[in-house]
Amino acid sequence: MILDILLPSVLFLIAVAIVFLYAKLEKKMDSLLGGHEFRIGHVVLLVTGIGVLVTILVFVPERAMMVFFLFAYSTILFLFTYLLAPKWYLAVLTPALFIALYIMYKDTYLWNAYLPPYIPYLLNFFAIIFAICISFYMGSLFTWKTTAAFVALLTIMDIIQVLITGHMVTSGEKGIALGLPVAIILPTFPYESRIILGLGDVFLFGLLSIQTTQKYGKKFGLASIVSITVVFLLLQTILLNTGVESFPATVLVISGWLISLGARYLYKSHMSIGVKNE
Repeated sequence: MILDILLPSVLFLIAVAIVFLYAKLEKKMDSLLGGHEFRIGHVVLLVTGIGVLVTILVFVPERAMMVFFLFAYSTILFLFTYLLAPKWYLAVLTPALFIALYIMYKDTYLWNAYLPPYIPYLLNFFAIIFAICISFYMGSLFTWKTTAAFVALLTIMDIIQVLITGHMVTSGEKGIALGLPVAIILPTFPYESRIILGLGDVFLFGLLSIQTTQKYGKKFGLASIVSITVVFLLLQTILLNTGVESFPATVLVISGWLISLGARYLYKSHMSIGVKNE
């Protein structure tokens, strides 16, 4: 039986780190964004834009895709560093380091996913950093209501682009071939194989962790993270052992999140009935 505990464990640690760091930097984020929040219309446009971008990336030249992502990643790194240390000359250092490492190591085993031992350490490192950065910025723009709408629409879009059009898989493979940190690539442990998880799925996990913690507190936020991790592990094990090559990971993340919310609702309902009976 194929089993993997490494990826779920990494996702758990990333989500915990996001929630912990967001609690420390929430006030800075709010002041930076000026208290602006998404509305339902913005969410619809965002998901539509993501779906269209995924399709466009399938057909654009590789060099154009590389330039676009390097610019986007550099901008994200600059803004996040500036959030931590509001000095422009310090904020410039992180994107400069990213570009320098990309140029020097993208054709080596440290970055290239197709060279032995097939574990691109630097690519994984920056993919995780970007997922954390995006979760921070988007976490401040979403409310509980818009998060629910985003989750529903993103899952539908992901299912279409993975299982029907296949554009999500094609664009992801294209990005990985260019050495762009669009996914986390890890060996399955303890079974020897590899598994690839898109950056958007990691971001979704982080966003849900932030919003759930804000809505229901740190204790339930952690319980939700545990629930998503366990359900992700179980569903991933089923997929690995049934020969499924590509599957929308948003379904795995959302399933664990909904189970945690359902369990909370049942617990609160039971407690409410118990109080009434007394």
